[in-house]
Amino acid sequence: MDTIFMIRENVQRIYAKNSKIYEKAIQFLLAFIVFLVINQTFGFMKILASPVVSLGLAVICAFLPLTMTVIAGTALVLIHVFALSPMLFVLTAAVFLVMYIFYFRLTPKMAVVVLLTPIAFALKIPYVIPVAFGLMATPVCLVAIICGTIAFYMLSYLKKAAAVAQGAGLENMIGQSADYLKQVFQSKEMWVMIVALAISFLVVYTLRKQAMDHAWKIGAAGGVVAGIVATAAGDIALGIHVSYGMMIFSGLLAVLLGLGLELFFFAVDYTRSETLEFEDDEYHYYVKAVPKISLSSSEKEVKKIHERQETAEITREETRNSAAEEEIDRALIEESLKKELGMKE
Repeated sequence: MDTIFMIRENVQRIYAKNSKIYEKAIQFLLAFIVFLVINQTFGFMKILASPVVSLGLAVICAFLPLTMTVIAGTALVLIHVFALSPMLFVLTAAVFLVMYIFYFRLTPKMAVVVLLTPIAFALKIPYVIPVAFGLMATPVCLVAIICGTIAFYMLSYLKKAAAVAQGAGLENMIGQSADYLKQVFQSKEMWVMIVALAISFLVVYTLRKQAMDHAWKIGAAGGVVAGIVATAAGDIALGIHVSYGMMIFSGLLAVLLGLGLELFFFAVDYTRSETLEFEDDEYHYYVKAVPKISLSSSEKEVKKIHERQETAEITREETRNSAAEEEIDRALIEESLKKELGMKE
């Protein structure tokens, strides 16, 4: 276990030395994945569908605030939709506008959540989002999670509507646009997932704030169980046909991610926890103190001792000292003998 904490300390030390470089690299990679997925999924504007365009946009967004990546991704989607159908463009832009009014008003600093939520849904691991941000963020993060979930399902239905819209005439465009909006906002699966993710997030956040041992582990596991139960209940009640294998795999991955986040951000030693009690003029306090786990790599300096050389030097020094002592003793004896002879004479 000490080895794991040593690795954590080394990783944190390396990250702290070049944190800005690593943050920009992560931001570039995230932006590139988002733009590449959008262009590969839609690609109605052939000029923008090239991976080179995704790479160039990612490089630009890497040096801008993360919110600009959200705006650039939305603009890229709208450009592709406009190339497909002006009517769908107007409807999609209106939905994005309403969504982002709430997003920019309440959670402008949660751009990473809006970006990661559709990616998590695309990878079939949605429960990773509420567990990760339930451990690390505040309840206002739910707005960003809901926006990201709506964006994913809206883009999914938009992709389905594209095949019909390409071969449709002008007289059928309005009817198809109405069906598109109905599919988005009357999607049972989308609303079940929004409710399930919200319940999972609130359970994780509530449990990890409790003053109990292993609160983060219990919170991650409890949030996953709550999310799976809510999704399964929606599946049974509404018949949305959610994959149970996906739910179990996503839940296990979310628990593992929660353990990793606890290791790096909340590593404490519950065996050395203490309960303190004190009071002032107005209150009586009971405080539980749990020490953090912190290890530093010990640097050992090994000195090589040449045994033969040291032994030889010590032997020579002892020989000199014994010879000097013998000369002194001899001189003292001679002096004492001379004194005795002089007294006899």
